[in-house]
Amino acid sequence: VYDNPYHPLVDPWIGLAAVAANTTTIRMGAMITSIARRHPWKVARETVSLDLLSTGRLTFGAALGDPPERDFGTFNEPEDAKTRAAKLDEGLAILDGLWTGKPFSFQGEHFTVKETVFLPVAAQVPRIPIWIGGTWNSHAPMRRAARWDGFFPLKWRSMVAVDEWRDIQAYVEQHRTSAAYFDWVQGGTTPGDDLDRAAEIAAPYQDVGVTWWVEQIDPWRFGLGWDDLITSEVAERMNERIRQGPPRLG
Repeated sequence: VYDNPYHPLVDPWIGLAAVAANTTTIRMGAMITSIARRHPWKVARETVSLDLLSTGRLTFGAALGDPPERDFGTFNEPEDAKTRAAKLDEGLAILDGLWTGKPFSFQGEHFTVKETVFLPVAAQVPRIPIWIGGTWNSHAPMRRAARWDGFFPLKWRSMVAVDEWRDIQAYVEQHRTSAAYFDWVQGGTTPGDDLDRAAEIAAPYQDVGVTWWVEQIDPWRFGLGWDDLITSEVAERMNERIRQGPPRLG
């Protein structure tokens, strides 16, 4: 949650379940899930249930979670980055183990799981893809992403540039130990009413190897301040951008 905690909000998993039940082809997920303030075994149950409900269309996004003073401090959870990073890594290992549907146990500094078996398994094989989010020029999230299935670099109030992507990819590849498919995810904004201009913005990222474009449809894009409540006018502009669809490339 990035906005003021007094804003009206829905639970992301219930919201995504509604999306899954009313769509048939789009992939979905929350970017990002703050595992450090959740029970990983509960997240494992939620994600498998959602993957089955969507017939294998879930991508799981994870990171530390910011801003810590709101997302963690409000509920008296540890705010320091080192603790959150350790809990994130342990939580991902637990998810990976529970998702197998085979006997699994775990002993870490923050989480302990006695031997158990989680069933059913997800629809996707070998498992639900895991994307890691993090600051574009921070090496820690890049190293974490190298262990999983994708990286979504975040740059405050601007887009990661194509040249910056080359550095990101080089660093992540240095730390990859698997030849499995890996996603490179770019977040950005394109005009929905000008397809040529949208393609012009997105095409260089495709050329450098980016595999997913995530169109940013947040209320701040449409003129609201950080702590402003969403108005019906801004909500309609957000909906209109969704209806216009993502940039289309050849």
